[in-house]
Amino acid sequence: MAERLVIDPAAIDADTLARAADTIVRGDVVAYPTETFYGLAADPRNADAIEKVFIAKGRRSEEPLPLIASDIDTVQRWFGALAPRAAQLAHRFWPGPLTLVLPLPLPSAPTPSPSLSLPSNLTAGRSNIAVRVPAHPLARALAQAAGGVITSTSANLSGQPPVSTADEVLRTIGPRIAIVVDGGPTPGGAPSTIVDVSDAQPRLVRAGSVPWERVLESLE
Repeated sequence: MAERLVIDPAAIDADTLARAADTIVRGDVVAYPTETFYGLAADPRNADAIEKVFIAKGRRSEEPLPLIASDIDTVQRWFGALAPRAAQLAHRFWPGPLTLVLPLPLPSAPTPSPSLSLPSNLTAGRSNIAVRVPAHPLARALAQAAGGVITSTSANLSGQPPVSTADEVLRTIGPRIAIVVDGGPTPGGAPSTIVDVSDAQPRLVRAGSVPWERVLESLE
């Protein structure tokens, strides 16, 4: 059964946070709260850790796993400078529930990036990746402590509703993960809005917390 680590998002204990982050760096899976539901954190560079996420959820995904980052600078350090429209959206809505689908840098990119070694079971063999900077302070702090970027797929069994408490995580997938960071109940509601900005024209992939109309208005 997963260990429960209680952390107050308003007064984050550095030592407890470090225990959770070290668990991610070692290749295990940690559940943590976001501004919507609980998510599953793994090191996105570790193929074995990604496999543990699929085991925890009960099936392999045919889609890339989404990521969260600690801040915009980290996103650009991993995935390169944001294109103008992506940068507009990032500065307008981050931190917050807007996920951007970004192109992965080509292997020939002049600046080496950790993303160049992302495993195929994370990206599903695609040339882009979904990432956001969350509004939840504990989620951002965990990402920063674990290297800047972690996975953020929902902490539930595949096909089941997302969960908003640590108790629900423990009851459903507790035996399959290492730690649950209990930051209290999350608000729930709509998931993050997903917008593909890997091409010149932004495209709505999934409707969510940020209305599509607001996205378009911010680009005018």
